[in-house]
Amino acid sequence: MSTSETHAQVSYLEHQGKYKGILGWLTSTDHKRIALLYMYSMLVFFSVSAILGLLMTIEKAAPGQDIMTAQQYNGFFTIHGVIMIFIIVIPGLAAVFGNFALPIMIGARDVAFPKLNLFSWYLYIIGAILGVLSQFAGDGPPDTGWTFYVPYSAESSTNVIFALTAAFVLGFSSILTGLNFIVTIHRMRAPGMTFFKMPLFPWSLYATAWIQLLATPIIGITLLMVIAERVLHIGFFDPALGGDPVLFQHLFWIYSHPAVYIMILPAMGVVTEIFPTFSQKPVFGYGAIAISSLAIAFVGYFVWGHHMFTSGISYWSRWFFSFLTFIVAIPSAIKVFNWVSTMYGGSIDMKPPLLYAISFIFLFMIGGFTGLTLGSLATNIQLHDTSFVVAHFHYIIFGGMGFAFFAGIHYWYPKIYGRMYSNRWAYIGWGFLFTGFNLLYFPQFIIGIQGMPRRYFDYLPEFQWGHFLSLIGAIILLSGFIIMVSNLIYHRRKGAIAPANPWKGVTLEWQIPSPPPVENFDEIPTITRKPYFFGKD
Repeated sequence: MSTSETHAQVSYLEHQGKYKGILGWLTSTDHKRIALLYMYSMLVFFSVSAILGLLMTIEKAAPGQDIMTAQQYNGFFTIHGVIMIFIIVIPGLAAVFGNFALPIMIGARDVAFPKLNLFSWYLYIIGAILGVLSQFAGDGPPDTGWTFYVPYSAESSTNVIFALTAAFVLGFSSILTGLNFIVTIHRMRAPGMTFFKMPLFPWSLYATAWIQLLATPIIGITLLMVIAERVLHIGFFDPALGGDPVLFQHLFWIYSHPAVYIMILPAMGVVTEIFPTFSQKPVFGYGAIAISSLAIAFVGYFVWGHHMFTSGISYWSRWFFSFLTFIVAIPSAIKVFNWVSTMYGGSIDMKPPLLYAISFIFLFMIGGFTGLTLGSLATNIQLHDTSFVVAHFHYIIFGGMGFAFFAGIHYWYPKIYGRMYSNRWAYIGWGFLFTGFNLLYFPQFIIGIQGMPRRYFDYLPEFQWGHFLSLIGAIILLSGFIIMVSNLIYHRRKGAIAPANPWKGVTLEWQIPSPPPVENFDEIPTITRKPYFFGKD
């Protein structure tokens, strides 16, 4: 394995391959280029969805109709959710950092199926484009919300089939990515790298991949059933055709709650790499963190019913799902304890990646504790379908996956591009993002407790203060995002040359040049010691 900071091989960014320019990227099977194709695509779609979200926040800054009609609001709400959930959040961390870092971290030259990896990206793009086009094609934008609840999604005259098809295609992309990662981890680890010598980010991807492989087909079949109900009038879910709408909720949440862990497990894996590196000490409780990832994935299959406490399921079902909801919090709490313990007594270097990772803990814990509130039967009845749920959801998804993604891009940026960004502007961007995020979503907890319904186009005047604060927070948050992205884009070419290991990391990606060579390693390394060895016990 080469430890030289000079390029013994051409980096993947410079490699021309059979084709040059954009065609070379679109036909490349290099896992690192595919990771960047995902990241650049997600940046475009995230920008579209963020604009829709800002427009909805502007509309709700004051009671009554302001800049859009109720029907337009429902359309924006639906496509905002479809893009954010199915196009950004579910594939996000796994598709970008999983593709880029996983093979290098386990000592492989690429993923197990490089061509299938590229095909997964093309499926992703097709599904994403279909999702955006659903706003413009057919009989008007879909207005069902991203959950597609029946019977309305079976009866609405809007363009629901486009959005359902988009989610179905995106699901196939997710399945293929999960399959690829499972085979890669099982078959392509470097000699000597047993499972318990593997870094913890690959562990999180391994747990995630099993959820992608086993849970995603359920939502695919469910969406096809809704399409069949609309086109062929087969009575699966619509009571008018002899169907059962509660069955749809069961099938939808059997996938969609494990999908939360598809979102959050890779986020946990990213920050688990950051804490030991910037504390310069081994991760505390390696085995507990690894096993807790599998525990979260396993128990996560059995807690979907806490979304349905008001849907008419039996008392004992509600008790059982409430109990399991509290149980799934235990492995998450183990991770938080171990992250804090890793930093305790360490040589802390408060660089931007660590700042984002600590923010992840803070925001994720708020989301987790409020999730337990929703998991309790008594409080759920009061808070179900209020803006309290909106705030909880965004603290878990954006505060969790989003801030972990920001931590990951600042952590691996020198490795990806071979350049350093401005720490000063990274700190400024973090300040805007953290402040804006909390100002945007925390008021939603309060007005939710007071009774503000979610998904409503209009509201009573007593809730205006919360929505107005959310608008100010949205503007600050968007400003922070622009600052962060501008810093990263500008220093892509103007930044100082990055050494191979600017953070003094000890996992394999930091032992090769920056950016990595096309095939990652001159020679496949042989692993002889446990991960996160900083020369300390």
